[in-house]
Amino acid sequence: MRKVIPTRYFLVLGTFLLSLLLYIDRVCISAAKNPISESLDFSDKQMGWILSVFALGYALFQTPSGMLADRLGPRKILTTIVVLWSGFTALTGAAWNYVSIIIVRFLFGASEAGAFPGISRAVFSWFPLKERGLVTGINFSGSRLGAAFALPAVAWLIHSTGWRLSFLILGIVGVVWAVFWYLWFRNTPEEHKRISVSEKEYILENRQQVSKNVKAGITLKTMLKSKNMVLAMWQYFCSNFTFFFTLTWLFPHLQSKYGLEIIEAGFYASAPLIGGAIGNLFSGWLVDLIFKKGNWKMSRRFPAILGFTLVIIGLIGSLQMETVLGAIVFLTLAIFGADMTLSPSWSFCVDIGKQNSGAVSGTMNMAGNIGSFLTALAFPYLQAWTGSEKPFFFVGAAFAFLAIISWGFMKPEKGIEEY
Repeated sequence: MRKVIPTRYFLVLGTFLLSLLLYIDRVCISAAKNPISESLDFSDKQMGWILSVFALGYALFQTPSGMLADRLGPRKILTTIVVLWSGFTALTGAAWNYVSIIIVRFLFGASEAGAFPGISRAVFSWFPLKERGLVTGINFSGSRLGAAFALPAVAWLIHSTGWRLSFLILGIVGVVWAVFWYLWFRNTPEEHKRISVSEKEYILENRQQVSKNVKAGITLKTMLKSKNMVLAMWQYFCSNFTFFFTLTWLFPHLQSKYGLEIIEAGFYASAPLIGGAIGNLFSGWLVDLIFKKGNWKMSRRFPAILGFTLVIIGLIGSLQMETVLGAIVFLTLAIFGADMTLSPSWSFCVDIGKQNSGAVSGTMNMAGNIGSFLTALAFPYLQAWTGSEKPFFFVGAAFAFLAIISWGFMKPEKGIEEY
């Protein structure tokens, strides 16, 4: 008898591809930094604002988009936002001056904001609690692989077609995904006609149960009163402060410091992102392994604390290296560690948010992307003020240490209104 592949596995494939596309579109601005600067005569500080304004738009719309995902369901929300961000990706190639590109990149960030909160809401409805860690790890590994693929591939695309046409091509790809998602996906297993009876029963019996006392909607004020929420936001800010460097300044930093050609820099800059993808998968596996042994709290805490420890080692170690290869090895370790924090972080949000997991994860991601916003500005400004890139890495290591302390107080078994 032929074995039927569970429907929820196809869902993971769809969200993995979404995550892949999300970061291909996001990181292409980094690979295009030099051609854009030369074409439109931008300084490094102006490029810092162009890179960071995406994170500002992304951060500000996290909570509202998460709430919409909870209310309307991830089918409509993810379809809509992918179409929107694909449009703004294409419009990036039409920018003619500083103001126009700032506006487009802000709207691009705002459009992307609902992606991971929408995915989190889908994960809550479709996956048993014991599968949550690995599913989250797979989804975020897609984002890192997308970025890793994009750096050399988009560098080649830009070299071959020019930066303007490159953004148009990437925008078209996004619309194709959105059409597929709307036609195939349904918000819950109960609504999906192609799912088997046995798989539906398995999901319903094993997914996280919701107390009748938990409200279906939640306000930002309520979330910010929760210690769990505030701690999750802070540690995710620290994680993103380190990671976002790879999407913004790592590529041009390597080009400038080591005198690399554009495609060569793309390959070196992709290594930490591949390390991040592996970190996501390893952490997701570790989260589920510890959970299945009966320790819910430690399944979230230990992978995150280990990850932040590796961030500190990697960032400080990279400063001791004199060659590009040595620096990349330690930066890859740092990003491996930073991405180890993602599966426990997003699993934690679904744990405490339950049917409000879109809003809760979106609020955490809002704080994280304020960290991203500051990263894109902190690197060029600290370098200009001090004449060195070292202060930036020391700041990132200090944030990682504070995040380790935060995880010691986080309680995944307590709902958003309990702690």
